[in-house]
Amino acid sequence: MGEANDSSAVIHCRGVRKHFGDVRAVDGLDLEIPPRTCFGLLGPNGAGKTTTISMLVGLERQDQGEVEVLGRSWDRDARGIRQRIGVQLQETQLLEKLSVAELVRLFRCFYGRGRPVEEILERVGLREKAGARYSTLSGGQKQRLALGCALVGDPELLFLDEPTTGLDPQARRRVWEIVEELRSAGRSVLLTTHYMDEAERLCDRIVVIDHGKAIADGTPSELIGLLGASGLVELILAEQDGERAEALCRDLPAVVRCQREGSRIRLHTDDTRRVLPRLVEKLEEAGVAYKDLHTHRPTLEDVFVHLTGRSLRDG
Repeated sequence: MGEANDSSAVIHCRGVRKHFGDVRAVDGLDLEIPPRTCFGLLGPNGAGKTTTISMLVGLERQDQGEVEVLGRSWDRDARGIRQRIGVQLQETQLLEKLSVAELVRLFRCFYGRGRPVEEILERVGLREKAGARYSTLSGGQKQRLALGCALVGDPELLFLDEPTTGLDPQARRRVWEIVEELRSAGRSVLLTTHYMDEAERLCDRIVVIDHGKAIADGTPSELIGLLGASGLVELILAEQDGERAEALCRDLPAVVRCQREGSRIRLHTDDTRRVLPRLVEKLEEAGVAYKDLHTHRPTLEDVFVHLTGRSLRDG
């Protein structure tokens, strides 16, 4: 058996690096994930999230640094870790000719303990598809089956990499309920997602990564607080007149910060009611045309744009 880390953290990473040729996929990442939490790993495509999860679940070995899962290292106790975790990756390819029930039963055989196959199928909404071959399932059904295979070992720690991509709203809410049930039962979940409402609802803590490094860490409310503003005004220009419009926006009273991405300008403010009429007046005076103008409360998406200058969905 592997030696347990003195820390109670379910995941411990220190100075982790992973290179693919000249590409630094993960570049000195530190993570400390406490037990009984849903922990979010956020970042745009190519930020290093999937590579990080691949190292945490034993599919890749780090080039440098420490990786411990449930107090154990993959070098010393790979089998012990596998018996205690469940994994749903972004893409899962299973045996085409096996039925849904057969596939879950196969995964159940990998674990010394676990949950009944029928219970898992009910939990992920596939009971009526128990006899259907994998090849006949829709994309969303395959995604739910992958989740069922990750749950059948009754994991202490569940890894979910984009678990609700391609799911309909009802199936997506069911995944949320499963995550909340696991957390209530004292289990831990590491989640990556591009859906900010999902992250805000489910995650106790979030680390934002970009270019393989952690650039922010905190609860959803703490991260949103980094913006230093209670409201955002978004302006979408009708023409490529960004520099002139940005200059007008920066001169407005009560604007804490102004950011421009192409034809989109975001104004961070603590007084939306004061900013809006003055903004419209300035634009009309300057003859600057716009397609849309709206306000909203700050979100995790806004946090990421603030930290990196690009959207979470950008490549």
